[in-house]
Amino acid sequence: MTLRRDFIKIPLAAAVAGALSLAALPSLAQQPVTLLNVSYDPTRELYVEFNKAFATHWKAKTGQDVATKQSHGGSGKQARSVIDGLDADVVTLALAGDIDALANNGGWLAKDWQKRLPHNSSPYTSTIVLVVRQGNPKGIKDWDDLVKPGISVITPNPKTSGGARWNYLAAWEFAKRKYGGEAKAKEFVGKLYSNVPVLDTGARGSSITFAQRNQGDVFISWENEAYLLEKEFGSKVDVVYPSISILAEPPVAVVDKNVDRKGTRAAAEEYLKFLYTEEGQDIAGKNFYRPAVSAKAQAKYAKQFPKLNLFTIEQAFGGWGKADKEHFADGGSFDQIYTRK
Repeated sequence: MTLRRDFIKIPLAAAVAGALSLAALPSLAQQPVTLLNVSYDPTRELYVEFNKAFATHWKAKTGQDVATKQSHGGSGKQARSVIDGLDADVVTLALAGDIDALANNGGWLAKDWQKRLPHNSSPYTSTIVLVVRQGNPKGIKDWDDLVKPGISVITPNPKTSGGARWNYLAAWEFAKRKYGGEAKAKEFVGKLYSNVPVLDTGARGSSITFAQRNQGDVFISWENEAYLLEKEFGSKVDVVYPSISILAEPPVAVVDKNVDRKGTRAAAEEYLKFLYTEEGQDIAGKNFYRPAVSAKAQAKYAKQFPKLNLFTIEQAFGGWGKADKEHFADGGSFDQIYTRK
């Protein structure tokens, strides 16, 4: 009888323990997860809306609550912050070169990160346009108007801002094509920056300088930021599309080291994949970014995005690695042409 009682008691104890562990699983699954999206300047409004939609999506899919915190600033400066230890789960930066820096400085993610998601890991695109005062009193129509005497140009610092690098390269390629050769392009961009009174660290800072502090005659701007300004200050600004501009492809990536340490990989990967869904693409279009993959969203927002003569970073500059080295590294063309006043 003793043996029988022991035999019965052991399975019962195991069963009770198993039941308790199973009962604990749902409560563990319900523990909320927090993500940090380290992004560049003008995406604030986009990700406020996107984060709400993703929280609903993730809750429906997993039963788990998710909160996504946002960090914004100049793209290059943001990349440096992650390298220095900012605990990003995902980065949604202005250009591939800034995310490459995470791979090359500390191995925060794999060097082939751009192959993980469609469209070179760029779920939306943009371009660079010119924002002027209402009625365009200075008659600014194209890039060459920005080098005229007496024109005050607002643009951020390409040492810290991804948007500023797109601006710089768009102007450079315009001049190279119009006037012929690198030397002429360098001379042109030098004249342009001699008309820049202040270099903010990021695109949003330059936007505030132009629209709220009323400095400058023209603001070289992300297309989406220009539309936001027009929406907020419609009676004060106009948007001018230059004859040629650059196709800006802001990419996104999971920061491998951080998500694996924090146990947030599943949510972080789903967060970025959600940017490619119909809902994510619609949110991008609604916030004045050009949807990269959804034909439905592209058709819906086609009227707000005129067709432009656009070139890519690969076509004009051989990719970001080459462009960074030649133009934005210490001693590059920017350092050579820009003298701080």
